[in-house]
Amino acid sequence: MKRALVLFSGGQDSTTCLAWALTHFDEVETIGFNYGQRHHIEMQCRLDVLRMFRDRFPEWAPRIKDDHVLDLGLLGQISDCAMTEEREIAFSENGLPNTFVPGRNLIFLTFAAAIGYRRGIETLVGGMCETDYSGYPDCRDTTMQALRLALSLGMDQRVKIETPLMWLDKSMTWSLAAELGGTPLTEIIKENTHTCYLGDRSKRHDWGYGCGTCPACELRANGFQKFSHQTASASD
Repeated sequence: MKRALVLFSGGQDSTTCLAWALTHFDEVETIGFNYGQRHHIEMQCRLDVLRMFRDRFPEWAPRIKDDHVLDLGLLGQISDCAMTEEREIAFSENGLPNTFVPGRNLIFLTFAAAIGYRRGIETLVGGMCETDYSGYPDCRDTTMQALRLALSLGMDQRVKIETPLMWLDKSMTWSLAAELGGTPLTEIIKENTHTCYLGDRSKRHDWGYGCGTCPACELRANGFQKFSHQTASASD
């Protein structure tokens, strides 16, 4: 039996990855992290998405197994960035956006691997992407390959890290979601997932909820616009 553990935040990327995992694995567990994120609303959204998956996709529902949530509040305490504190989003002196949470994906995957070890799951699935990745070094493919090796050695067993979005831009991620789950999935992504760094769900756009101006919202909006244009052109 093929089993996977999906790093599931409740955002567009991790929701698409969850759908991808449910089409490739017999059983799928999910894991989320409370780390003092400014957009903590995503933790509620992820529960809504899981419920919608079970309701809307009867072929996937039996494959969705345990959900794990870990408290990593210490990460938020030491991060000193715009993702964990109320501060203006800008670029830091090192050239990285101050939304970069140092070590976040390294820590997330390490804890996920530990859960996987206990659960007998060797495959971890994450939404890391090197195409639309805001410059975050812990989203690069080379980082994932190095971490896979380190975890496999450190756990003394094989650890696989699957990143189905690694070479996709946001419009391609929308397209993948449509391919995996059709309109029902793209509607769930629009209505139930959360991407906005500021945690704003007061504004409804054609691509979903968010402030509309932060880098995450801009990426999602631009990707949706391109996806919609391509979909319209294909139907002409």
